[in-house]
Amino acid sequence: MTGVPASAASGGAMAKPQHKPQYESLPGAAAGAVRRVSLWNVANILTMVRLLLVPGFVTLMLWHSGHDPAWRSFAWAAFTVAMITDLFDGELARRYDLVTDFGKIADPIADKAIMGAALACLSVLDDLPWWVTGVILFRELGITAMRFWVIRHGVIPASRGGKLKTLAQGVAVGMYVLVLTGPLATLRWWVMAVAVALTVVTGLDYVRQAVVLRRAGRAREREAAAARNADADPGGRREPPEPAGPAASAGPEQP
Repeated sequence: MTGVPASAASGGAMAKPQHKPQYESLPGAAAGAVRRVSLWNVANILTMVRLLLVPGFVTLMLWHSGHDPAWRSFAWAAFTVAMITDLFDGELARRYDLVTDFGKIADPIADKAIMGAALACLSVLDDLPWWVTGVILFRELGITAMRFWVIRHGVIPASRGGKLKTLAQGVAVGMYVLVLTGPLATLRWWVMAVAVALTVVTGLDYVRQAVVLRRAGRAREREAAAARNADADPGGRREPPEPAGPAASAGPEQP
């Protein structure tokens, strides 16, 4: 046995090459379009870890009346791990093309959950004024709602001020979670003051960007609607008919 098909060996005719699987012939763009990203990727796992840390953090914060330095240190460790995962999950998703619908929804929820839980616990324990918690949470939830409000017109990119705000909030809340005294207690007050100021300033800037983005989007929609109407009614603008001849403009002939 030679292993050669009979149809190829008989008659000296050249055998037709076998067809390759269809997916191998797809162009790069089409192949990328059918790519599926697994839900269980490293970016989503980090987001899930951050969500699971929220109830654990609250338990550690409120354990033993909430003022035990040892338990507060454990709570600080949980908060720090959650904030570190926040730094990496989005970057990993964008860099390695791991963006999923779950990540788009769960990531901002996890961010607001851990920060909101920390602020609420500090206010419940009278370590942080409620107005500070209210200002920060109002800004965070309001900006999130505003992003969804203008999402059909475009995406508001994260600014340097927004990233600096997130860093300041994380450092300030982390310092309040720990039981600090003396100069460090004074220092954390100033760090929180900076975080609140950045929260307000960047929030107002996001509102300005959202208004500008929405106006530009609505203007584009009106232009597109006008263009569609013009294409749908090409005879809508007709030139007035020309006179039939010289006699028509000269009036009746004089006798």
